[in-house]
Amino acid sequence: MRTIPAAARGFIGCAALAAVLCAAPALRLGAAAPWADALALAALYALCERLRPGWAGPVLLAAALLLPPPLAALTALPGALTALPGALTAPAEAPAAARRIWHAAELALACCAAGRLAGLLAAALGHRPLRAPDFPAALLTAAAAALAFCAVLAALDGAILIAAERRPPRSAWRGLLVPALGPCLVHGAAGLMTAVLWRSAYGPPAALLVLLPMYLSRWVFAQYHRERAAHQATIRALVQAVDLKDHYTRGHSERVGRASAMIARELGMTERRLEVLRFAGILHDVGKLGVPTRLLRKDGPLTPQERAVIELHPEYGHEIVRGIGFLGEARAAVLHHHERLDGSGYPYGLAGHRIPEAARVVAVADAFDAMTSTRSYRRARPVPAAVAELRRCAGTQFDPRMVAALATALERDGWQPGLATAAQAAPPPCGNVPPDLADHPSNAADEPPRATVPHRTAAAEDGAP
Repeated sequence: MRTIPAAARGFIGCAALAAVLCAAPALRLGAAAPWADALALAALYALCERLRPGWAGPVLLAAALLLPPPLAALTALPGALTALPGALTAPAEAPAAARRIWHAAELALACCAAGRLAGLLAAALGHRPLRAPDFPAALLTAAAAALAFCAVLAALDGAILIAAERRPPRSAWRGLLVPALGPCLVHGAAGLMTAVLWRSAYGPPAALLVLLPMYLSRWVFAQYHRERAAHQATIRALVQAVDLKDHYTRGHSERVGRASAMIARELGMTERRLEVLRFAGILHDVGKLGVPTRLLRKDGPLTPQERAVIELHPEYGHEIVRGIGFLGEARAAVLHHHERLDGSGYPYGLAGHRIPEAARVVAVADAFDAMTSTRSYRRARPVPAAVAELRRCAGTQFDPRMVAALATALERDGWQPGLATAAQAAPPPCGNVPPDLADHPSNAADEPPRATVPHRTAAAEDGAP
């Protein structure tokens, strides 16, 4: 306990004493009290806490509706005192024993408060909350109990942050109550259904008909979020690797992903496809990991041989991501985002609708961000000028439908390029880059300056490679 401030130790002690005072009247209830129900609910809560920490709210709220407040407070103690470290709340720097005492105390106080408010409200409304004829009115009682439970936990969590970390009160309590209200109300409804079934002719086993499907659905939901977080981490790692290798285009990948999502949303694509296209935009240049760094950072014009090496980056990128199943059609976008509608692009010279739709989206997003981003060798173009250039190249290099979608989205939502990248703070052109190339639109935004290719348009150069 000496590892935390004296104020926090005192606050934990006061909370523990208050919890004992709340639970102590249970000793005077005698044999007539529903001790069997209290023990069963306490065991169920402890089991739920061991299996899925933090998911046993309905059990505690059912206890608050089923039991006298002192017994409801006792219900939380076994599970809280044996909880896994991951389920314990602040203060994080305190020993595990102190955190368990704090966790048990705040849950006991919350259960007692929820039970007392539910009892007072039921008496004021003149109904018995667990009887079928009064069930609609019991929803109000359950909601009040859930709100009391949530409010007590939020108040105590904020208070311990003030005592343990010396946070200002406004900062300590900010964000504790409001985000928890929705889950607490759902837990209140589930707790009411559990309590009604517990007292029904079917008995306590029927309560599992509520709890088991709910915990199963939450487990599936948590698995989905865990998988989604793993996907995001994979994307983030690849993008950081590209940004570290080619510092001139740092931030470019994220912006292309954002522009690709704008186009997809304007075209009315589903949320799932929108996310895949955002991934495609973010990863479109991942093949640069296979290109020699000296070429990516070369100050002067590229030779034809060097340009040929850089133009292999879509194929390198496809090889890198081909085994990542969740990317779906984003893999085709990585491979084909430098194809042109007239068939003069690379790597395979596809034309028209033979180019995958995702690749046509990313091509427009890539060229737009390239033209509107400042590089050490060229100033950024204004958004209207970049859109005008995209329109001029629509039908030859870009899909007109994608260009129109991006233009509409930009007109409605605008474009915020975000923070300046490292490239934007780079020094003026040096080495063998002629001074006039710094403003020349024929330089690509995502590769070092190179000699002008006469047969390509300005947008073609800004989108390549």
